[in-house]
Amino acid sequence: MKANMGTVDKVIRILIAIIIIGLYFANQITGTAAIILLVVAVVFILTSFMSFCPLYLPLGISTRKKENK
Repeated sequence: MKANMGTVDKVIRILIAIIIIGLYFANQITGTAAIILLVVAVVFILTSFMSFCPLYLPLGISTRKKENK
């Protein structure tokens, strides 16, 4: 797995995950929507820490800065 996520991308994903989790514990989202959003939040956190998004791979997307050699 080659890293394909930049710092800004990772920070945004973590912030969205924190917001979703906060909304869940504040009982603002419930039921099926809450479960789906919590799964999305977990995926966002995992992909942020791995710096790799599997969905970016087939789409050819990379938000990571190019390394100068």
